[in-house]
Amino acid sequence: MTTFQIVAFYVALTLLMNPFLMLRIGLVRQKKRINLGDGGDADMQARIRAHGNFVEVAPLVLIGLIAIAMLSGPPVMLHLFGATYIAGRLLHFLGMRGTLGSGRLIGTMMTLLVFLGQGLYILFLIFQNGPV
Repeated sequence: MTTFQIVAFYVALTLLMNPFLMLRIGLVRQKKRINLGDGGDADMQARIRAHGNFVEVAPLVLIGLIAIAMLSGPPVMLHLFGATYIAGRLLHFLGMRGTLGSGRLIGTMMTLLVFLGQGLYILFLIFQNGPV
């Protein structure tokens, strides 16, 4: 796989996760007849935030993967950041859903580590051959 194929793989996984989170909101909207907002329903609030959190995080991580690929970062680093991000988002979802008690915290920490790791690694790739 080329580096851009690796990035595309994680983009595809992200694209497949998003409709699932959207559908979870739509099903509750339909069942509870909530047209706009959360209707004061705690379950709806949690589902909306789980989706919102995903949408807030995904673009930044994917931009980080693209930057690493553009800077000729090795495939192993793309997989390290990409797989950690996907696993973190799944754990976060399971924690928000109540299926995995500490999943939300662990998923959040994994995502933060991906952000920090990508940022530092991108700076390393930029400056590895001396000042720009």
